[in-house]
Amino acid sequence: MSTVAPSSAAAPVILFDLDDTLMAHRAAVRAGIALHMRELAYEGDVAAASGLWHDLEEEHYHSYLAGRLTFEGQRRARARDFAIAHGDELDELAAGAWFDRYFERYRESWSLHGDALPALDALAQAMPDARFGIITNGELDFQLAKLERLGIRDRFEHVIASGDVGVTKPDAEIFRLALERFSVDSPVRAAYIGDRFETDAVGAVEAGLIGVWLNRTGDDGAPGSAASGVLEISSLTELPALLTSRLAG
Repeated sequence: MSTVAPSSAAAPVILFDLDDTLMAHRAAVRAGIALHMRELAYEGDVAAASGLWHDLEEEHYHSYLAGRLTFEGQRRARARDFAIAHGDELDELAAGAWFDRYFERYRESWSLHGDALPALDALAQAMPDARFGIITNGELDFQLAKLERLGIRDRFEHVIASGDVGVTKPDAEIFRLALERFSVDSPVRAAYIGDRFETDAVGAVEAGLIGVWLNRTGDDGAPGSAASGVLEISSLTELPALLTSRLAG
């Protein structure tokens, strides 16, 4: 079922982050790296290895976002560092092949969070004229492939990816570009929902949108959310009640 509504500058716009907001990215990473370790006969605690892989992703992916590494370069850097930690040295070519094999296992593990589809359906029912989109830090083709595989591509009118527009969250420019795609006259008619407090929620608020922090894990590491204007939820099921009064009408 598509939730894309006819174009209207007056219609509310609801924008989402993708990884760990709609898609269960961390769960897919954990499953993918566990399967890959098994294939490579790497020894060690899988939970600790999953934590290391997450830390390497944070380090090298942000180097890519900052322009210090290419998209392929950050993948190879993650593979090299993880392999070295398990006694395996990789050259550039081998690091690329290592990551490609891991990525197959990761892609096989892609899934939506259980609250994603019910929330999208409930929002469309509560606000029939609402228009939906994605703002994501990443490469456009890669993120579109996720949406296609997850079966939700047709639910979003526009997908704005940092690799395509040349600016990353939390820069206000990427939010402005998204509103421009939707021909929205005022950012107060738009909401953005994401799992990262500063990158997603605060970035949206500072760009003039309604910023919603999806705090699935009960993290208390973002004090002052009320003072910052950020709204906090623990599940996407809370969105219809939260946004209807703010965006409808």
